[in-house]
Amino acid sequence: MLALRTALGRCLAGPARGGAAVLGSARGGDGAACSPFIQTARCYARPVRRKRKDIPSHLDDLPPTMLKKDYANVPIIDSVDDVVRRLLSLEMASQKEKMKIKTQQLVEKVRRSPNDNGSFEVQVAALTAKIRTYEEHLQRHPKDKNNRRRMLMAIDRRKKLLAYLRRVRYDTFENTCKQLNIQYTLPPLYSRRVTKRWVVKKAFCLKVFQEVRKLKAPERLKQRREWQARARAAEEKQAQCEGTPV
Repeated sequence: MLALRTALGRCLAGPARGGAAVLGSARGGDGAACSPFIQTARCYARPVRRKRKDIPSHLDDLPPTMLKKDYANVPIIDSVDDVVRRLLSLEMASQKEKMKIKTQQLVEKVRRSPNDNGSFEVQVAALTAKIRTYEEHLQRHPKDKNNRRRMLMAIDRRKKLLAYLRRVRYDTFENTCKQLNIQYTLPPLYSRRVTKRWVVKKAFCLKVFQEVRKLKAPERLKQRREWQARARAAEEKQAQCEGTPV
């Protein structure tokens, strides 16, 4: 093992110290004992390149010839050059510009009127576009905890809005979920994290309740017998009253 380390060190340090002797022997064929170590060291030092997965995006359905949101309603946009029109289209746009167009498309599906910019349905549409963008980003960067936290906050916000719509305007809730392709799941009736402390406390409370019932059992039995005696006496008195003639 020591000889192997010494030979590897000489082969790696040879070109830097000795100059052309080792390199010449390696090129000429005399360095058969040195070249495998150099190749091994180079293989270990070579970085591994991972292929990126082709993740589908919810922005892929936007046509590249569509203009940006800020330039779509400009009057002279039809008379500009093709190069300028291409620069102002989504082909050269950033993801932020595409997000504006996608959010506007989702809002148009659920808004109540052309001037509706703040209803619950519009807020749900904007949050849906944002959540889907976060999901795509986290598929490429799963260790990004900051954006994961923002996505969970947006999901909670959308869940509250949908719960309100379901409680107040069920038809609007159904239409919103259908247009935005949202699968709404009902929350559990009661959810609590089961911990060891909670289990021990519950068992202790049950034990105390049973002991209290045992202590109060004689008193309850006495009270029940009194009620039965009173009821029997009332029935006998009523029977005597019915039996006596007026």
